[in-house]
Amino acid sequence: MKIGLIDVDGHNFPNLALMKISAYHKAKGDTVEWCIPLCQYDIVYQSKVFDDTYSNDIDYIPQAKKIIKGGTGYGLENRLPSEIEHIYPDYSIYPKLTENTAYGYLTRGCPRNCSFCIVSQKEGRKSYKVADLTEFWDGQKFIKLLDPNILACKDHIDLLQQLADSKAYVDFTQGLDARLLTPNNIAIINKLKLKEIHFAWDFMKQEKTVLQGLELYKSMAKHKPHGYFGAVYVLTHFDTTFEEDLYRVNTLKELNYDPYVMIYDKPNAPRQSRMLQRWCNNKIIFGKIKNFKDYNTKLG
Repeated sequence: MKIGLIDVDGHNFPNLALMKISAYHKAKGDTVEWCIPLCQYDIVYQSKVFDDTYSNDIDYIPQAKKIIKGGTGYGLENRLPSEIEHIYPDYSIYPKLTENTAYGYLTRGCPRNCSFCIVSQKEGRKSYKVADLTEFWDGQKFIKLLDPNILACKDHIDLLQQLADSKAYVDFTQGLDARLLTPNNIAIINKLKLKEIHFAWDFMKQEKTVLQGLELYKSMAKHKPHGYFGAVYVLTHFDTTFEEDLYRVNTLKELNYDPYVMIYDKPNAPRQSRMLQRWCNNKIIFGKIKNFKDYNTKLG
């Protein structure tokens, strides 16, 4: 069969589902390529991660006997069959993005059920192991881990140890749950060759427990990526005031963490929220202009 693939969101980050689909069909002897609009295919797989706010759909109908759409951009119910979900990904379809880099999940699901997040609805209100590292890693120098809440999984100590034993540079792309940091898991994190580590502080009601975790990590951490103990995602324009958003950014900066502002419903966010994001996330500006008020004043 002739198989076409469409990454609706673009090619700035590899689509793991399409990599697995490609591997599955190539193993069956099928021809797999990126879909060309005027070409004929037996099956076209069309994957979309983001909704229409952030990612427009394609503007043509693929020429195929069968079109299969998947990804959270199209709904939460679609799933890859087990024989595809657990296949080693075909990294060759994204040669520039995956050069010497492995991408994957060791766990799925999250018990937090945050109102802005779809993970609990899609994957369940429990963090559970779905793979060992060897399912998607085969000696690559870098590992980008996509897990939503690995520290909430009962097997997380073993999984962190697998990452440490790999000797690869690990990037926790999602925010580790700072409320679940303990001396035991921090000790294993310290064994990793850490490329990036991210935490999150989404709500003001989390202040005490998040800061306790960040303080504990700071007291034990042996890594300081980019000079900070780690990056911390700061959700804004959701259920906090602008003053609370600025307070979280400044508090994290004082603790020597690197705040990174994420704006909920950015197209409808007020100018002040967008200015806070520009100031905070541009690290050259953030380093030179110490106070947001000074930055905001300069830009009028």
